[in-house]
Amino acid sequence: MTPSLLVFTASALVAELLGAPAPGSPPADVIEHTAAAAAAAYWTPERMARALPFDLVSTVKRVGGLAERLIAPRAVPIRAPRPLSVDQHTIARRPAAPPGAAARTVDTVTSGSRWTGGGAVGATVGRVFLTLNGVDFVCSGTAVRSTNKDVVATAGHCVKDGTGAWADNWTFVPGYESGRQPYGTYPARRMFVAGPWARDADDTFDVGMVAVTDSGGRHLADAVGAHAIGFNGTRGQQTYAFGFPADPPYNGDHLLYCAGRPHDDPYKKTQDQGLGCDLTAGASGGPWFSGFDAATGQGLLTSVSSFKYSNDDGNMYGPYFGDAVKQVYDTAQQS
Repeated sequence: MTPSLLVFTASALVAELLGAPAPGSPPADVIEHTAAAAAAAYWTPERMARALPFDLVSTVKRVGGLAERLIAPRAVPIRAPRPLSVDQHTIARRPAAPPGAAARTVDTVTSGSRWTGGGAVGATVGRVFLTLNGVDFVCSGTAVRSTNKDVVATAGHCVKDGTGAWADNWTFVPGYESGRQPYGTYPARRMFVAGPWARDADDTFDVGMVAVTDSGGRHLADAVGAHAIGFNGTRGQQTYAFGFPADPPYNGDHLLYCAGRPHDDPYKKTQDQGLGCDLTAGASGGPWFSGFDAATGQGLLTSVSSFKYSNDDGNMYGPYFGDAVKQVYDTAQQS
């Protein structure tokens, strides 16, 4: 994207500080949808258990040695993760914890480890349940800081089927663990995706923002906390990606993560970055953090898990959060 030269007047600067579009700014290319009610009643424990994970590989097809996403999702298991060798698994240890406190460790390079560090991610990251084209699915998502305290970030395909239908019965379960819902459920009230995702199913823009309803009279961010979100950051920063993979060898019951430095899409099909990650279907929409602090479980949200190429199942790809994603977020947080 070619940067634009912005000249701020006093009124434009005030508008920018207040979060409103500056005079003369181009209109936001955001597509939105008002969600139907009663999602909370729909999701019985039995339905949640039967929901299928979005497959990260079977939603793409090979084209000339590369791959492109198909519009219709299919829930076909992908290959099990490859075992890690010792030299692939680098462990960074925090300073010794105070007496009586459990010491935390975090893998700085891992293709998939269970998160046992607690902290904010244990409450803010959760599972997304939705119905698309009559089929119940699961994804992942996270609470982000917002003006309305209600925004969940996830993948665009976990909200809208590209050029096709919007999801029904969409609900977020923060802090999910082995069927437990410690903070309740948060059904969608409004959904937002970028125009290029809705018109062309362009993976570069596979991001969805969902404004959810209160649960028990509390806003999402008040109940579980939320992460800051960043835009137009430096590419290739140390990144931690979280999600609830549900295809073998995983079952969707636990929060897992990958870590490392992402790289540009080597196939040049998207503007996404790739991260070595063996998480399977169900991890779609899970957050990617830079500046992640294992001691607090807080980080800056800079992407979400989107897809894998059929000939490259060892790497997860996530969209770069640029101006288009910022428009989606700004619209959602004001809803």
